[in-house]
Parts: sequence; structure tokens; C-alpha cells
Amino acid sequence: MKFEILKRSHLKRNIIVGIATVSIIGACILTFTRAKYRTTESIPLVNGTINYTPYDFKVIAMYQENNNGEYSEIEEMPSSGYIINEKKSYCTLDNVNKETNITLKTIDGYHTFSGLQKNSKCYLYFDEQKILLTSTIMEGKEIKTRNLPLMRSSKVEGDTTGTIYKSKDNDGDTYYFAGAPTDNWVKFAGFYWRIIRINGDGSIRMIYNGTSTNVTGIGTQIQESAFNTDYNRSEHVGYMYTINQQHGNTTDSSIKDVLDSWYSSNLASYADKISTEAGFCGDREMASGYSWSSEPSSTIYYAGYGRLAQNSSSVNPTFKCSNSNDLYTTSSSSKGNKALVNPIGLITADEVVMAGLPITGTGISATSNYIYAENDYWTMTPCYYASGAAPFYVHSNGVLSTYNAVSTAFGVRPVINLSADVIIKSGNGTSSTPYEI
Repeated sequence: MKFEILKRSHLKRNIIVGIATVSIIGACILTFTRAKYRTTESIPLVNGTINYTPYDFKVIAMYQENNNGEYSEIEEMPSSGYIINEKKSYCTLDNVNKETNITLKTIDGYHTFSGLQKNSKCYLYFDEQKILLTSTIMEGKEIKTRNLPLMRSSKVEGDTTGTIYKSKDNDGDTYYFAGAPTDNWVKFAGFYWRIIRINGDGSIRMIYNGTSTNVTGIGTQIQESAFNTDYNRSEHVGYMYTINQQHGNTTDSSIKDVLDSWYSSNLASYADKISTEAGFCGDREMASGYSWSSEPSSTIYYAGYGRLAQNSSSVNPTFKCSNSNDLYTTSSSSKGNKALVNPIGLITADEVVMAGLPITGTGISATSNYIYAENDYWTMTPCYYASGAAPFYVHSNGVLSTYNAVSTAFGVRPVINLSADVIIKSGNGTSSTPYEI
């Protein structure tokens, strides 16, 4: 690229120049989009006019980061979506030594040079501006909290666009969606997802919503499956289980086999964007007043039932997992049972209630809630054992339900956690323009 003098253009380009005195150049802020400029003229300054052109420095070359992480030479300066690489960019007077008193950086969208001298020759490198999904989700949101416990009949199903709710999980503050938001859509791996929450570790938990944004019913699931084909022991409420152990994890459930197979076929090639640190809670602790048994002679209830269904007037959902053996994680995670091969699971019953669905038996439903799908689908939260093991599931009438055995075929809606550092390409979270990874 030939040497070109940076001069004031009569095209659509601006140079903002501030100086303290005639002899000292303070800063030159460039908001131009091209490297080629035309005639130089006197530029009026804050404290007078200079006919001398000390801003005649030369842009020798410009380079832009490409998809391979390398740099390609460009002729047009990127005006948005890119920032100056401060370590690689430099200016020189003698073509040998770099000028150490010059600062090259992008501030609030402006490419800013300070400390320039006349005849400085500059080499500029531009990196694509990385925008974290977590930051974009939170930007401009109204943060609300909900006092627990909730009324048993409580629900959230009105338009909650622009609102996110704050709570706690095992890793700290978690921010979750509830009601009928229109700004929690994600396109990832060729599928559409709804964001459930930002986990306490910064990862983003999402539930599968189909191959387009306008599907309902069976279109929001990958297939139907029994949670477990075996049902005659209380262990069979587990996403994984071990016979004669309350918290064992040696045998895969039927639904885990389905999810593992789907992950291998559809998500394995995107593994670098999926968190292997976050987990999935299948709480097998017991409700107050009940003791665990493999083949109990009477009904036993799990802790999820105690939180969400046992009290006649209130529910007390939680994002915390009380037993690490029930937090399903991969071997590379620093927490949980490390029993998973693939980082995939299901939504919890507590997350369903936090999202705004009421518990069954209240005569109230929430069919406009974002988590509603017009079909029955499984959660991974154990509910009870009564001559058969039974987890919670989301009912097609828009409530969290308790009454069905693991051997029943219901919808399977995968849940994954995107890594905390995942970058978005585009989008604003709406169904027409989802966040695209």
C-alpha cells in the first residue's frame, strides 16, 4: 500500500483534533472509514487556527483480523465492530524504532491516537470486537427479585421483555427469565433455544425450542421417551442411578441415553462453546419426614416435592443443589459428581416454577409463559415413589405436574450451558433476530 498523507477529506470523514498550544499536538481522534484522503486545508481549533499541518502523518498499512485469527491487509478502516490492537499497532519516525510515547486505542467506538508527531508513520492492526453473550443479555435489563416462598397459586405469564430476575445458586448470583419475555432467544448449532438463566459461574443455561422460532408442541422437543423404562424401584427417578443406593450414578437412565445420542450427533462439534463446568441438579434428597428406601412399602417423597408441592399454600423453589452426588457434571468440572460423558441434561422443576409456571392442583395455568410448550415434557427433578418412581414433568395445560411414572413417554427438551466467555455474532434476543453464536 503506497504512503498516503492523512488529510482532511471533503468526503464523509471527520478528524477531531485537540491541542493545548500551537507547538504541542494533544490528540487526533479519527472516525474515518477510508485510508485515502484529499486536500489539506487550515483546520480551526479550540484556541485559534493553524495553517501549519503537523497532523501530516502517514498510514503505511492497515490490517484486519480474519476468521483464522490472522491479519489481512485492508484499504478501508473499519468504523464499527473492530478495535485497535494496542499491542501490535505502532508508529515510527525513522522506520526502525517504535515511538513509545504514542497511544493507539479505541475508546467508545472512536479510534484514538495521542502523542503523534509530524511525519509519524503508523501501522494499524484491528481486531474484531468481542461481545460476550452474558454482557449483551444483561445490558439495559431491569433487575428484579421475588420474595420466597411464593404463593402456591403464583404465576408469571405477562410480557416481561426487558426484565430479568435475580436469585442465588451454589456459585453466587444467578439471573433468570420469567413470564413471557421476547428477548431470550438464541440460535446455536442450527437450533433455537430459550435462555433459562445466567448461572452463578457466568455460563448461560438454555432449553431447546426447535428448528425454528414458530414451532410449538412436539416441535419443541427432540423426541418422546420414557424417563426410565424400569420403574419399580425408587432409584429409577435418577438421571443416573445405582441399585440399592440413594445417590448412585453408575447406570444411565433411558432419557440420558436419548440425550447423549442427540448430543453426539448434533452438538459435539460445538463443544468448545459449551460449558463443562456447570452442572444439572437431579435432587434425590428426601422431603422432611421421609426416609429413603429402594422398595418402600408406602409412598416416599423427595425434597423437590417438599419444596414445590407439599405445602398447601406456598412453594419454595431453589437454584441450589444440596448434594454434590446429585449435581451431574462432566469429569473436567471442579464440582458435582463428574459422572457425565456429555454436558447435557434437563430443566429442573424448581427452574420451571421460577420461570413462572404454577404447580398442579391450583386451578391456575400459564399458557403464555415462555417455558410452556403445548405438550408434556420431563424435568430431571425426582418427585415421589408410590408403587412406581415418578419425576416432575411440565403438563400440556401449563402447570408443573407430579403424577406420572418414569415409564411414561413424554417430550425430551435438552438443556445445555453455554460457556461464560461465549461471543455473539449478532442479534438482540428476539425471535426474529435471536442472539447468534
